Amino acid sequence: MAPETWSFRDLIAAGWSEADLEWESLTATAVSDLAAGRPGEAFDGFARALRLARTGLAKDDPRLATSLCNHAAALEAAGEGAMTGQIRASAAQAWAECERWIASMAAPRTARSSLFHLRMERLHRPVYEERWRAKGRELLAGARAEIGGLGNLALVNPSEAEQRMQRWKRERPVGLGDPRKLLGAVILLAAREGGRGAAVGGDAVDAAAAL
Repeated sequence: MAPETWSFRDLIAAGWSEADLEWESLTATAVSDLAAGRPGEAFDGFARALRLARTGLAKDDPRLATSLCNHAAALEAAGEGAMTGQIRASAAQAWAECERWIASMAAPRTARSSLFHLRMERLHRPVYEERWRAKGRELLAGARAEIGGLGNLALVNPSEAEQRMQRWKRERPVGLGDPRKLLGAVILLAAREGGRGAAVGGDAVDAAAAL
């Protein structure tokens, strides 16, 4: 994935903050570590992303919900499932509040090859934005289906993590905006409904329990 460089002016224009970029970087790196068979590094990355999400993102932001699930699944994998009750409860609340975020999300203003399409988008902007919100609800529903009722969470295996990273490379929007935030939350969700993960030792447990 080619590196990106954004100026402070770019962030302000897109309604982004440094926390938005940092969350994306931390979470993508953690999923990459999971794909590469580096659980300790992945657990630490998920924990750091959650700390950032709790302080830098809104309570109804779907990326907070993703971070809570990723961290809970990491604790399960580290053999610390007894510590996840409150985190899973917080995740359930965060997912429930995401609808408010979707309702206020801004659709991207994309350049069109046809002047006709550009004019139509301007004339029917509310309809265009609602279509994006409907797509956002579909994406969130798919993510929530993966984690089920949050009664138990497991991390995806390295092969699944690699598939998610490949999808992120393919589908990550070029520009900044709310759709990119949403896709980050959906694609970089590394937790799923499942049984208790295999225990790992020492440093990985410490990293996962850092919050």
